[in-house]
Amino acid sequence: MTEEKVISQKTTLLVENWLTSTLEIRGAQPNTIKAYKQDIYKFLNFLSRYSQEEIGKAYLSNLDRVTLRSWISSEKKQNLSNRSISRSVSAIKSFYDWLFLNEGIDNAFVSNFTGPKLKPRLPRPLSVKDTKDLLNFTSRDSSKSWVSSRNLAVLTLLYGCGLRISEALDLPFKSTPLPDSIKIRGKGNKDRIIPILPIAQDSVNNYLRLCPFVFKLNDPLFVGVRGQKLNPKIVQNLVASARISLGLPATATPHALRHSFATHLLSAGGDLRTIQELLGHSSLSSTQIYTGVDEKRLMEVFKKTHPSEI
Repeated sequence: MTEEKVISQKTTLLVENWLTSTLEIRGAQPNTIKAYKQDIYKFLNFLSRYSQEEIGKAYLSNLDRVTLRSWISSEKKQNLSNRSISRSVSAIKSFYDWLFLNEGIDNAFVSNFTGPKLKPRLPRPLSVKDTKDLLNFTSRDSSKSWVSSRNLAVLTLLYGCGLRISEALDLPFKSTPLPDSIKIRGKGNKDRIIPILPIAQDSVNNYLRLCPFVFKLNDPLFVGVRGQKLNPKIVQNLVASARISLGLPATATPHALRHSFATHLLSAGGDLRTIQELLGHSSLSSTQIYTGVDEKRLMEVFKKTHPSEI
């Protein structure tokens, strides 16, 4: 059954306008928009089946707590995790926030709805040794020396500067040679200043020295074997291959290098406020999860090294 047959076209238009607003005004990432779209249409389809009514503005205005709880129950029967359901709740509340501002729809039940409680999920950084092993593996993984140097340069930026993979791959050629610090535009179009370590500068310079392509100023810095902007999937596959070869845990991903950057800084005495700025987190609470990682490691070391008997 198509979305249009289940949901009124007016409501479909509201959804599309909300998604467009979220993308353009709030600066949400395309993957976030894709997930929001999937979540909200699934929710609206449930409402249509549940109520056997047309899902229009009047119905959305009068949505009650019983219906919301029935939706949660339906999601759990599909064996969806609390985290997946919580993501859908975020999409629904975002949609209703937009409805309130643009259509005057005010629903206290949705505004106060929290969904299932989540256990905090700690980041899974790599150890310093595993990080070094990964970078060393990367530097010799390809038969083409320029590809190996490119891979090493990308991962060095992720770990050495705490960049997201999209931020590294969005760097233009005109940003080179990389200065001692650079402005990065991250999530929500928020700018931050990132120091560039000499090792990262050297890695990028070595890649450019070996790269066979000629760049224009606005060309992407990192390219694939055909000279087009490097696809993040290539980097993900590279790390997956290294993970298998080196026997690293399944949590060893490109994004884990960003987690490793933050965790290793904290372990070395970095303060949370500085790490917050370097990561581009809007709130300190997002950065404080790394203290949990540090405390967990401390307890593991304590249990392994402290004498069991005194």
